[in-house]
Amino acid sequence: MRRRRKSREAALQVLYGLDMTKDDVEEAMALFWEMGAYAEDREDAIKYARQIRPFASHLIRGVWQNRREIDRLISRHSEHWSLGRISCVDKSILRLAIFEMLYCQDIPPKVSINEAVDLGKIYGTENSGAFINGILDAFYNSHKNEIEGDKFS
Repeated sequence: MRRRRKSREAALQVLYGLDMTKDDVEEAMALFWEMGAYAEDREDAIKYARQIRPFASHLIRGVWQNRREIDRLISRHSEHWSLGRISCVDKSILRLAIFEMLYCQDIPPKVSINEAVDLGKIYGTENSGAFINGILDAFYNSHKNEIEGDKFS
């Protein structure tokens, strides 16, 4: 599996846990990496940790540090859905994608959207993919100049 996909999956797991517990982000990441639940065995855990930890940690810290701004953007672009009504899984995926679009200059926005939709289909409900796609498309279309102006000029 691709490294960035695995990194996003790891970030999703940690962010979901943080959203539920409101623990310290550094403690949550340390516990996650120590447990190695993202791999099948200890050897796999060591290999994956080296490959996915840097990007996953960047995503986790960035999302958590900017979550108030990101949540405001999610709320603004989710018609008829308050942030409290959005499942924790979908909210964590939306946060990841919006963080990537705003702060990860090397990732095309369409990649962030596609990855988020795929994560929603895997980890969310049967409607999560379409729900996530709708919010991210609305966000992207209203911030396209800002996002693409910084990334691809």
